[in-house]
Amino acid sequence: MISIFPIRHHGPGSARSLEHALTQLQPEVVLVEGPSDADSALPFLAQKDMKPPVALLGYVNDDPARASFWPFAVFSPEFVAFRWAAQAGVTARFMDLPASATLTGERDDDDGGDLHSDPLRVLAEAAGYADFERWWETLVEARGDDFDVFEAVNEAMRVVRADALPASGREAQREAWMRQTIRAALKDGAVRVAVVCGAWHAPVLDVDAFKAKDDAALLKGLPKSKVTLTWVPWTHGRLSTGSGYGAGVRSPGYYHHLFTTRRDVTERWFARVARLLRSERLEASSASVIEATRLANTLAALRGRALPGLEELNEAAISVFGWDSDLPLRLIERQLIVGEALGTVPDGVPTVPLAQDLARLQKSLRLRVQPEQIDLTLDLRTDNDLARSVLFHRLNVLGVPWAKERSAGGRGTFKEAWALAWKPEFSVRLVEASRAGQTVHDAATAIAIDSARGAATLAELTTLLEVVRYADLNGALPVALSALDARAAGNADVSDLLEALPPLARLARYGDVRGRDGGSNTLAGATFRTLLTRAGVGLPLAGVGLADDAAATLRGFIGGADAAVRLLDDPEALAGWHAALSRVEGWDDIHPLLGGDAVRRLRDAGQLDGAQVQARLERALSSGVPLEVTAWLDGFLGDSGALLIHDPALLGLLDDWLTTLDADVFQETLPLLRRVFSRFEKPERRAIGEALRGGGGTRQGVQRELDEARAQRAVPVVLRLLGIST
Repeated sequence: MISIFPIRHHGPGSARSLEHALTQLQPEVVLVEGPSDADSALPFLAQKDMKPPVALLGYVNDDPARASFWPFAVFSPEFVAFRWAAQAGVTARFMDLPASATLTGERDDDDGGDLHSDPLRVLAEAAGYADFERWWETLVEARGDDFDVFEAVNEAMRVVRADALPASGREAQREAWMRQTIRAALKDGAVRVAVVCGAWHAPVLDVDAFKAKDDAALLKGLPKSKVTLTWVPWTHGRLSTGSGYGAGVRSPGYYHHLFTTRRDVTERWFARVARLLRSERLEASSASVIEATRLANTLAALRGRALPGLEELNEAAISVFGWDSDLPLRLIERQLIVGEALGTVPDGVPTVPLAQDLARLQKSLRLRVQPEQIDLTLDLRTDNDLARSVLFHRLNVLGVPWAKERSAGGRGTFKEAWALAWKPEFSVRLVEASRAGQTVHDAATAIAIDSARGAATLAELTTLLEVVRYADLNGALPVALSALDARAAGNADVSDLLEALPPLARLARYGDVRGRDGGSNTLAGATFRTLLTRAGVGLPLAGVGLADDAAATLRGFIGGADAAVRLLDDPEALAGWHAALSRVEGWDDIHPLLGGDAVRRLRDAGQLDGAQVQARLERALSSGVPLEVTAWLDGFLGDSGALLIHDPALLGLLDDWLTTLDADVFQETLPLLRRVFSRFEKPERRAIGEALRGGGGTRQGVQRELDEARAQRAVPVVLRLLGIST
């Protein structure tokens, strides 16, 4: 006897009803939709250390990027079926096409339209429900342990498939393989066979309605590759439809609650809501829990539902706990309805040596692995935190950004700030990186060496050199330095030279903060000076004949180089850089944006006094081309209005130029000036305006007269504030 149980992937109602049905049927064999070559991984599901959500990971040995996941949650019917079989001592197997076939060749993108891709949604719409989730909850989730629901779903699918196109391509092969697996179980002597499959496939798994020879012909010549299948941790967030997982559900956290809570479902839900809100210091009293429960039950009764669904729970929550804000509902959505539970797999689960080495390092460095973001500040003076930093940098080299660096006061401190959040797809990236080495250190070294040899620009090499030092990859250091020397001796353009300077400056100045040098810091300083000299020689010509966007890009590189020179604090390098900027601002054909920017930097460095700056501003304003003037001002003023606030002579020159423009020229110039001044802070713009109209500040060096009598009245108050007795 063959009993087919059409289920919804990750449906708690399906899972509960399936568990009840299997207990009643007591089958001898349980066949479950999933890759048939993964049977060797099934024993791990029965181990107590296997805690969903988890996923079956399959990847091609020679091409790990070709991989697929088959997720399982506590409330997934497939997981329930395997768990029931393990407890009952019954044989259980996967019955779908093997991963060795599905991971080979091109994917079958023809899904047969809406009926195939989402048949249950079509049924929901036919039943008058705009929301599929609510329809399914009404039909299945609220029914409890119901044996009859499977026949109802099967009948509905037969009707739907009667109007759909016949299966073809990969789908036809999958269903043929499932039928062949069922025939094999019957041939082995099984009398009672339970088949657990997605609802869409149920109507075509009647083996008597199809010929075995036709199915065999359909499966002839399937492509095959050597694959590995294992278990990896998964998260509720990756089960949600928002994560992009095709068979996802909107509310995995809520479905987990539905499946694991056998009684008082609504009451216990709102008790969890109250605990969450209290943990966030929001009001949530016991009386509110009672009120929300009553409201949800009343809404369900008015709508003819046996139990409140998620819609009723949310409406009750926003009415009782929401008050005048949607913050409580957003917290409930993120923490409870979706949730971020991370599963665990037993230590004996097969995995690549690289992943094993990472797990060992995580344990020895006392690093928690979880999907929620952890903010971590490291003190590089301690051995454990230094080792953590090295691990994070090595993982980023591997393309596994579990830890992302955040600002922590600059590279010159002993502090580093990181944000850690584990994502399931990192498991695949570890498999891919494992081809480079069996440990995190070896794999990162090999990848860094390949990156050094393949770097296309100086900036890539200097950035890589910095990363290699922070990741303590001494094996890659000689290769990176050699590539840098070779590239520096080549014909790099000025932008490439300038972009390469900041990482070298940080390495030369702060590399020894970690207590490691090995000569690379000294070499970085020498290379920095060489590149700076070459960039300074070519900079004036590089700024000639540029379009506005190209000039803006070059200005950004100049800004980075200027900061790098000041950071290095080398008098010789600083003098050479100032000489290069002087040539830029004095070059006749230089783009005005770059000319104004050079004047500003020379003034800030004390290389130009007030009179010299004023002379250069007068020269720029006299060009007679308003667009060139505004571009020069854009470079000169930068992102701050402090220069105009504290130098009334410059402000007066600018004001006189602007007020003498013809009306047409003024209209043309105004949008550009607005763009420049829009970058100033609001108080700065206000101070400039007051200075120009004489309402505060100065104009052309003339101070407002001071009212001494009014000023004297403030003196006693100020003295009292300072604690000075008179």
